[in-house]
Amino acid sequence: MKRWIAFWNIVAKDMRAYYLKPPNISWGLIFPLAWTGMLFIRTGSGLESILSVLPGVVCVSILFGTTSMLAVTVTFEKKNRAFERLLVAPVPLELLMLAKTGGAIAFGVANALVPIILASFLVDLSQLDAGVVVPAVLLIATASTFLGLFIAVAVSEVFEAQTFSNFFRFPMLFLCGLFFPIAKLPALLRPLSYALPLTYGADLLRGGIVGGNALPYALDFAALLAFCLTLFAASLWNVRRRWIA
Repeated sequence: MKRWIAFWNIVAKDMRAYYLKPPNISWGLIFPLAWTGMLFIRTGSGLESILSVLPGVVCVSILFGTTSMLAVTVTFEKKNRAFERLLVAPVPLELLMLAKTGGAIAFGVANALVPIILASFLVDLSQLDAGVVVPAVLLIATASTFLGLFIAVAVSEVFEAQTFSNFFRFPMLFLCGLFFPIAKLPALLRPLSYALPLTYGADLLRGGIVGGNALPYALDFAALLAFCLTLFAASLWNVRRRWIA
């Protein structure tokens, strides 16, 4: 019980110190709104055109929101040695890292709601399959957060984390089938697309929102879960190697 109290205290502290600050709240709203407005205006106001870009907008909002916040929270605390003080707390490392990422996951889910809510005022979303979309959003937020954690524990400065994050984020925009099918990519790039977690998240959201997913749901969910576990395990290994060993 004491461990779970510590878990929620760490999450609450991060929410107060980082995620609930006015600049972060405004940025978390403005960024997905800007993406949504830009793409919705570009594609027109028709039902089919807006729905076609909505899965991609949701994925982008989650990806940039989670990775950007982890780059700040973890890297800043490492520099101020607050991260090292947490590591000596009587809390298992796995639970501690889940606490440090819990706020970012919630932030990513909140970011995902912005384009969905905005789209609901423009088009009919009655065909949206909540049984697919809700777990997909949670898994995308978790995988993106663990990617941000993996990057944050590997660098020393916030600007290094942001730069390293862009090395992963921007290729995903073009390789994961967010805004155009993977089948239209050059043959040499297609295998790389299936090595990226957002490929499976975008496919799940496409199937849950507009239908026509390219892969079976079971494969998409299994792949996202595997990415979550792999990135989390890699982050734990890096923390143990650099700060505990």
